[in-house]
Amino acid sequence: MQQPLAYRMRPKTIEDVVGQQQLVGPGKIIARMVKAKRLSSMILYGPPGTGKTSIASAIAGSTKYAFRMLNAATDSKKQLQIVAEEAKMSGTVILLLDEIHRLDKTKQDFLLPHLESGRIILIGATTENPYISINPAIRSRTQIFQVFPLTAADIERAVKRALKDSTNGLGQYAVQLDDGALHHLCTATGGDLRSALNGLELAVLSSTPDAAGKVHITQPVIEECLQKKALSADKDGDAHYDVISAFQKSIRGSDANAALHYLARLVEAGDLKSIMRRLMVIAYEDVGLANPAACAHTVAAVQAADQLGFPEARIPLADAVIELALSPKSNSGISAVDAALATVRQGHFGDIPANLKDAHYQGAAKLGHGVGYDFPHDHPGDWVAQQYLPDPIKHATYYQPKTNGRYEKALAEQYEKLLKANAGNR
Repeated sequence: MQQPLAYRMRPKTIEDVVGQQQLVGPGKIIARMVKAKRLSSMILYGPPGTGKTSIASAIAGSTKYAFRMLNAATDSKKQLQIVAEEAKMSGTVILLLDEIHRLDKTKQDFLLPHLESGRIILIGATTENPYISINPAIRSRTQIFQVFPLTAADIERAVKRALKDSTNGLGQYAVQLDDGALHHLCTATGGDLRSALNGLELAVLSSTPDAAGKVHITQPVIEECLQKKALSADKDGDAHYDVISAFQKSIRGSDANAALHYLARLVEAGDLKSIMRRLMVIAYEDVGLANPAACAHTVAAVQAADQLGFPEARIPLADAVIELALSPKSNSGISAVDAALATVRQGHFGDIPANLKDAHYQGAAKLGHGVGYDFPHDHPGDWVAQQYLPDPIKHATYYQPKTNGRYEKALAEQYEKLLKANAGNR
C-alpha cells in the first residue's frame, strides 16, 4: 500500500524544508547545528502539519544519522530499548518522539541517561505548550523551538513541488490545477501542509483523466476534498487557549469584528462550553459595573445558547459578543476583590469589631459581641456612620471606581460621598 503524499514528500535535507525559515534557513540555529554536526536534543512544538516531523527527517537526512520514529503515548519502553541498542552499535540515532507531552515517567527515566550521553538525539514533537505540559527533567535537557502555521506561499511552493515530482509526488498524472483550486488549497487548510497535500492527492486520485490524459482539478473539487479546514481551536490543544485569549482580548479592546472572528473559530470547532464560560467571565471581568445590563444580557444569551445548541446557539452568542465589545469597560470589580484578597493573604486583617460579631446566641452580650451595633435602618436614609473594618486596616480602600459608564459614574459619586461622611470612623 502506497504511503500518503505528505509522507512521501517529506524533505530529505534541511534545504528541502518548506517554511520555518526562522529555524532552518541559512545561518539559523538548526541549520547551523546540522552544518557543524553539533546536534542537541530539542522539542518542536506547534500546530499539526507545520513541519515538525519534516524538520526531524531533514536533520537525519542531512547528517546521515539513523532516524527512528516513535510515539510517546502508544509505543512501549521496549521500543525505546531497541533504539537505545541501535545507538550503542551505530554511535548516534536521531529519535523523533511524537506526542512527547504524553511520555510517562518509566519511559522518561529510561531515556534520560541516553540523552545525557548523546547517543540518542531526541527530537520531541508536540502540539502542546512544552513549558506547561512537558516534565522539567526533559525540558532541561532539550532546546525548545516553536514552529508556526505555514504561509499560503509556503504551501504553494510545496504543492507545486509535489505536482512536478514523478518519483514521490504526482508528476506522473499530468495534473492541471486551476488557479482558484490552488488558491483554495493554500489558504483553506490553515497553514497545515499535511492537510493540503493529502487533499490534493485525494482530488487527483478520485478524478478521471481527460482524453489527452490530463487530470483537471477545479476549485469545487478541492473544496469537496478538503471539506473544511480543521481550525486550531481543539479543546485539548495549546492553540485552544490562544484562540480563547484572543477572543477575550478583542472584546476587552472593543474590536467587535475581531471578537466575532474568534467567536466564529470557536463555533466552527464546536466548542460551545468554552464560549459560554468565557463570555460570562468577560462580562463581569472586563465590562462589569460600566454596563451591568450587558452582564445580565450575557447570562441570558448563554442560557439561550445552552438550550438551543449549535447551529442556532451562534445567534445569541453573537449578540452578546457585539454588546460586550461595544460596551464601556471597567475592571474595577476584579481589581477591588483582588486587592482585598492580597491584604487577607498577607495576614493583614485583624479582629472583627466586637459590635459586628454575631449576637444570636445566649451569652454573646457578656462577651461584648453585637453590643453597640447601630442598626442603619433605624436612621434617616437607612445609613449611619460607624466603623466596619478591623482596627489594623480601618483605613483600607480597595474599590477604585471608574467612570466609563453612567452606572459606575453614579456608583462612584455615591462611594465618594459615603467615604467622606464616614471619615471619622475610618
